[in-house]
Amino acid sequence: MSLDEMLSRRPNPAGVVRNLDARPIEKVAIVTCMDARIAAFSVFGLRIGDAHIIRNAGAAVTNDVIRSLAISQRKLGTRNILLMAHTGCGMLSFTDDEFIAELAQDTGQPPTWRPGTFSDPVQHVRHGMEMLRTSPFLHPDTNIRGYVFNLETGAVDEVTEDEAVLAAAAQTSGKAPAKAAANGAADK
Repeated sequence: MSLDEMLSRRPNPAGVVRNLDARPIEKVAIVTCMDARIAAFSVFGLRIGDAHIIRNAGAAVTNDVIRSLAISQRKLGTRNILLMAHTGCGMLSFTDDEFIAELAQDTGQPPTWRPGTFSDPVQHVRHGMEMLRTSPFLHPDTNIRGYVFNLETGAVDEVTEDEAVLAAAAQTSGKAPAKAAANGAADK
């Protein structure tokens, strides 16, 4: 299907959910992959207006993700972050070095950024959670939860942070790291 054919199917005017505030009802921001197979709202049982959704290739915690989350928190009231990678991610199929070499070959210059590939979604989420937890731009009372979504089964498995890493981070920063309640429910 061509782009023109696809665009001809869009409703005009587009559907709008009225009377929603820009502040997410559930005070949640979800960072996930741009993969078109992920319906981020439904994975967590949410609806339009419940959460901010921040997507990029591989659910990578980048400076731009931190920027968006800082705005989400400080200007729009979110306090909970859900970071979700998934099985079968395209970022598992190549390496940073391969992609950088490909871009340099095609364009005559390497990118100024790293692609952020990974080999293990669980470790990728743990690394992202650590980056979020240690960011000075996010509220210290932020609840951060990590997940891996299995595209084959639909399972959404929680990823826990390494307790030794959490303790070391708390000692270094002089503050206790924000963690979610032990029952597994993100605070509202």
